[in-house]
Amino acid sequence: MKSLSSIVTAIKPSATLAINALSKELRAQGVDVVGFGAGEPDFATPEHIKEAGIASIREDKSHYTATSGIAPLREAICGYMAGTFSAKYEPKNICVSSGAKHMIFITLAVLLNPGDEVILPAPYWVTYEEAIKMFGGVPVILNTTEESRFKITPEELEAAVTDRTKCVILTNPSNPTGMLYSREELQALAEVIVRRDLYLISDEIYANLIYKGEFVSAAAISPELKERTIIVNGVSKSYAMTGWRIGFAAAPANIIKLMDNYLSHSTGNACNVAQYAALAAYAGDQQCVEDMRRQFEARRGYFLERIAKMDKVSCLEPDGAFYMFINVSRTFGTTICGEKIENSDDFANALLRRGLVATVPGAAFGTDTHIRWSYATSMENIKKGLDRLEKFLNGESLA
Repeated sequence: MKSLSSIVTAIKPSATLAINALSKELRAQGVDVVGFGAGEPDFATPEHIKEAGIASIREDKSHYTATSGIAPLREAICGYMAGTFSAKYEPKNICVSSGAKHMIFITLAVLLNPGDEVILPAPYWVTYEEAIKMFGGVPVILNTTEESRFKITPEELEAAVTDRTKCVILTNPSNPTGMLYSREELQALAEVIVRRDLYLISDEIYANLIYKGEFVSAAAISPELKERTIIVNGVSKSYAMTGWRIGFAAAPANIIKLMDNYLSHSTGNACNVAQYAALAAYAGDQQCVEDMRRQFEARRGYFLERIAKMDKVSCLEPDGAFYMFINVSRTFGTTICGEKIENSDDFANALLRRGLVATVPGAAFGTDTHIRWSYATSMENIKKGLDRLEKFLNGESLA
């Protein structure tokens, strides 16, 4: 038979979804695995948002909408961006899609020509490298260190730019590190981006989950940066609406028009019912977001306290999101519970097999010295998982 797509066959599966699926499979087999792989809040969607979705069904909101989203939702997003992040947009600058991940793909489809380079700081969200390749782009990885708090400098960005560079991707705060770029750091990077005539994709999906410092949207840095920036955000992380699948882009009107065209020939509009639920999220009382943020903050504090007392592992204090990026490199070259540890894959696999704890190896994020641990789960699970990690590091196997 004729060969299948070389682009698609080269795609690596998502490590985070694979770990989540494996931990669920093991639990289904009766194995008491504690999973920390998925970046999904464990809270229920707030009641007023669920009720808005139910009401939309009863009101027969079940037909096609405008491709880029219903007008009330786009207007509410404008109000949200202005009120929360001091970033002013009009509905013509907003495109709604089936999740922020979907919006990343649409953005890359609009921006990239074959051979265009995309500067991607590592560690990075696992999907970015594969998505760039899927649209013919060339990922240019900028490695960062704990000493720089996993952030790039203007000098590093400048040195990476070539005649083929099309755009830069920043996730702020970061998945997987939780690190946050300050206003001053963004301003310094903006100077390079504007001067070198680049686009910026600013993934701000965790913008409401900040525990240390102040979040500043890239759209609020300067008019010059805003006119070449595509903000990507959505309801999944802040409102515990991962399954509702609503994301959006805020960008210059000419880019939004191309996104609308692309959507019109691919998925069409996002789910009508979910759009009305998202409308309730953005236009309604935001106390639910703060309530969830406080619980995440408490889990973060407990996690840091426990990790600080463990040998062989360490973790920088994250500024936002709900991940711990744990340095496990001191275990490399050792044997734990009969398992030889040489890299992050070895550590994560051994921890799953012997400690019954599922995490994601840092290699999936482009940094092989760490593992990512999501604390978007109950305090009970976090305590159990950390107890097991401690036992594993002490050579006590549970399997």
